[in-house]
Parts: sequence; C-alpha cells; structure tokens
Amino acid sequence: MVAESLSDAELARQKEIDDWLPITSARNAKWWYSAFHNVTAMVGAGVLSLPYAISELGWGPGIAILILSWIITLYTLWQMVEMHEMVPGKRFDRYHELGQQAFGPKLGLWIVVPQQVIVEVGVCIVYMVTGGKSLKKVHNVLCPSCKDIKTSYWIMIFASSHFVLSHLPNFNSMSGISLAAAIMSLSYSTIAWATALNKGVVPNVDYSYKATTKAGTVFNFFSGLGDIAFAYAGHNVVLEIQATIPSTPEKPSKGPMWKGVVVAYIVVALCYFPVAIVGYYVYGNTVEDNILISLEKPAWLIAAANLFVVVHVIGSYQVFAMGVFDMLETFLVLKMKFRPSFLLRFVTRTTYVAITMFIGIAIPFFGGLLGFFGGFAFAPTTYFLPCIMWLAIYKPKIFSLSWCTNWFCIIVGVTLMLLAPIGALRGIILQAKTYKFFS
Repeated sequence: MVAESLSDAELARQKEIDDWLPITSARNAKWWYSAFHNVTAMVGAGVLSLPYAISELGWGPGIAILILSWIITLYTLWQMVEMHEMVPGKRFDRYHELGQQAFGPKLGLWIVVPQQVIVEVGVCIVYMVTGGKSLKKVHNVLCPSCKDIKTSYWIMIFASSHFVLSHLPNFNSMSGISLAAAIMSLSYSTIAWATALNKGVVPNVDYSYKATTKAGTVFNFFSGLGDIAFAYAGHNVVLEIQATIPSTPEKPSKGPMWKGVVVAYIVVALCYFPVAIVGYYVYGNTVEDNILISLEKPAWLIAAANLFVVVHVIGSYQVFAMGVFDMLETFLVLKMKFRPSFLLRFVTRTTYVAITMFIGIAIPFFGGLLGFFGGFAFAPTTYFLPCIMWLAIYKPKIFSLSWCTNWFCIIVGVTLMLLAPIGALRGIILQAKTYKFFS
C-alpha cells in the first residue's frame, strides 16, 4: 500500500513538473502553430547571406547544394516527425529523449545535448548581434547626420525586449510573436530580391570566383557550404514544437505536425531560392555577405527591411531560447530538486538573456565562430543524426531504398561537417588582425 501511494505521489510530482515545464505544459497547439514556429526557427537572418554563399560556390554547385539541402533536410524532418510517437503511448518531446531511445540513456544524452546546446545558444548569441546591428542600420539610414551610437548599445536595446519576452511560459503563449516573425521573414526576403531585381544587373557583373589563388577559392567554397548548412537549423526544436500538439491513438500528432512542416518548407523555398539566385544574378561576386547592405536605396525601404529583420530575430531568439529554458528548468527541478516556481523561472531566464547579450557584445567575430562550431553541430543535428537514429531504431534491410537514402544523407552531412569549419576557421584567422573586443 505504501509503495502504491509513493508511486502515486511520484506520479503527481511528475505531472506537476510536466505541467510547469515549457515544452510539455500546453498541448493544445493547432497545425498552423507548427507552420509558423518552424518558419521562425528555420528562416534565420542567414537567408540574407545566401547570395554571398552562392558567389563562393559558383552558379552550378551553389544552386545544386541549395536544392539538395532543401530536399535532405525536409526528409530528415519527416523522419523526426514520424519518430516522435513510434513507441505506443509514449512521446519523445525533446531531441535528447529520441537520442536516448536510439543510443541508450547515457550515450544518447552525450551525443545530442552538447550539439543541441551549441546550436541553440549559438543562434541566440548571433541573433543578439544581428538584432543590434539591424537596429543600428535603421538608425543610420533614417538619420545619416545623427551621432553614431556604438553597436554594443544597440545590442543592449535589442536585448531589453528579451528580458520581458523570455518570461512567456511556453511555446503556445508565444505563437503570436512567432506568427509575426514568420510574416517578417517572408517580407524582408521579398524586399531583398525584389529591390535587387528592380535595380537591374550591375554594370560589368562578374560571376567568376572572387579569390585570386587556388587555395583561396577552395577555402571560400568550404565557407559557402557552411553558410548554406546554417540556413537549415530548425531541426533542433522540431520535437519540442511537435510536443505542443495534442495526440490520441486515433489522431496522432504527426498528422497536423507534418501539415505544418510542409507549409513551412514551401515558405522556406519562397524565401531562400529567390534571394540566393536573384542576389547573385544582380551583383555577381561583388555581393555583400548581407544582401541588404548591397542595396543602398531607397532608404525608407532598406530601413523597413532591417526593422522586419529585428522583429523576426526577436521571434527566432524566443523559439530557440525556449528549448534552452526547458533544459535548464528540467535540470534544476529534477536533478537539483528546486521547487517549480515563478522566482526560479525568472532568475534562470533573466540570467540566460544577460549572458547571451554579454557574449554578443564582447565577441564581435561570433559569426565566424558560429561557422566554425556550426559545422560541428548544425550539420549533424539537421542533416544526418535523424538518419542514424532511424537506422538504429528501425534497422531497414541493407541496400533497401530507406537504407540507401539514409546513408546518402549521412555521407553528405558528414562531408559538410568536416569541410565547413575549415573555411570558417580560415575566415576568423584572416580577420583576427582587425578585431577589437567590446567594440
């Protein structure tokens, strides 16, 4: 009897914790929530560097890799949606839970969690910098004669919004922000390629490689691979998004989730392909690593596009931060035995926002670092970790279609993981001469 009541008490505590944690507390999301959370997570400000990536890769390889990445990541996303409820009556609400199912309780954690943390925290820091720089650009475009304000201050202004928004309890409570962010990503992508097309091809446009040496061309090519790999980083929060959708044996969550993913991927294609192709077509190898910088006029439109970037990055930051909050709060409540409370959440989240802000201000070359770390973490979690899990769990027959498809994705993903950091590391070394901390 005692054992029974103890297990009841444990179950009650487990339910109390689940009802409090950000990922599992609200399971009433609609399929369209999945669509705009996925767009917000996927279409980062990285879309604006795609023309530059194509200029490093060249026309043929660039477009081939862009399309191949779109197909592979859609396939691996489908696998994750399918695996979310592959054990009847159980849901893998977090990426690492799926990892533990595939690789065992200890190894699964060690394989998934470090990579997921690098991606989610890394993206949050980059978005701090992106948000601050975009605000600065809006200020400079609208008021060219005003006194110049340091980027550090703009990052602080941008961070102030997160000190408020990070206290939204769960994914469903931020669906409005996510929707706004998804609309913004489509808007600024459209502004970027439409304005470039309207401007027309620049005189004496040159589509050859920019680097003068053979080695330079090869390293730039690796770096371009990295830029494209980072444009597809939404997988790190996909199970967490699916966890918010209700599920019954008759109507499993994978139906509405997959519907949302397909809509999201159509939006991703509408954002990525026109920006990448038109941007490179118009500017050739003179395109900047952020296409909005290449477009100088009309001033009001460039200011609007940068403002859209700010709104979108606010939403994206929250989507990625929610996964980190869930990890931190799970650790504090389950392992450190803290009671679930408002105070615990307030301290944890405020501290996290402050740390990402501080790193963003301190290290101005974080974009290069992300290229370096991202190669190790983005490519696996997006391109091939789902395939390895699929092979480990379902064990398809050797040389069957499923087996061959998964191995193809694994080979492409591992190649990306090995080559992208090389290009990024060289970029950091070349630029290191001019870096100033806290600039």
